[in-house]
Amino acid sequence: MRKPFVAALFALVIAGAGAAPAVAAPQAARTADTASTTTAAARTATIQAVDFAGTVSLSNCSGSVIRFPKSADTDPALVLTNGHCLETGFPSPGEVIVDQASSRSFGLLNSSGTRVATLRAGKVAYSTMTDTDITIYQLTRTYAQIRSSYGINALTLADTHPASGTAIKVVSGYWKRIYSCDIDAFVYRLKEGDWTWKDSVRYTSACNTIGGTSGSPVIDTTTGKVVAVNNTGNEDGETCTVNNPCEVDASGNVTVRKGINYAEETYQIPACFGAGNKLNLTASGCVLPKP
Repeated sequence: MRKPFVAALFALVIAGAGAAPAVAAPQAARTADTASTTTAAARTATIQAVDFAGTVSLSNCSGSVIRFPKSADTDPALVLTNGHCLETGFPSPGEVIVDQASSRSFGLLNSSGTRVATLRAGKVAYSTMTDTDITIYQLTRTYAQIRSSYGINALTLADTHPASGTAIKVVSGYWKRIYSCDIDAFVYRLKEGDWTWKDSVRYTSACNTIGGTSGSPVIDTTTGKVVAVNNTGNEDGETCTVNNPCEVDASGNVTVRKGINYAEETYQIPACFGAGNKLNLTASGCVLPKP
């Protein structure tokens, strides 16, 4: 959630990529030595497997085709991006949008980052910038149809809370760029302008994401599953302003980390979708904000 894309690009030209944190483009282990070696080898193999397959590019953001642990191949496929990437504008604080008509298009990428197809939404299944920053689109094709036509599988959302220290990759379909770092910590409250997000992911500094990476899937390199969605960063060192989120702890203390970027967890999403990938905000375990 930051400056418009044109301004962001200009800032990159004059200041370098490290100066611009991530947002929407427009409006944009260890036991014995042997076990340790085996684990490291497996981890390396998994890291190498993280690529662009299943990610998408939007007109102003990044995203990914996602499925839940219990999704069926015959279910309509879903695309995950940020709430602030919604084509109709930022949802207001407290606003939750469900089942809103949409025909938005997405560029589907293969493993090398080549656009192989255009996918289209049938509706916005869910969108909000309250407590979290997500938009979930329902597509007009099923997972099976996408795989049959293009040989690409959806990314699976983890349904458990991620852990601090986890090695992650932020995969931007918009820029066709992959950022590598770790989960540094979890932020009790992340406040930006009028919006407040709960239990946000703070990256280590290596993930210096930029405008247009908003909505990128954050992938656990050990499991290959999506654990968060990239959404913002503090650009100028300001306190709690738009494009300059601040951290607020349980006691109300405010911390500003200029140049550090953040994501919103996604483990809570699967509980809110049932058979057929149908949204059910009253389902047991569903904690997403309701309209």
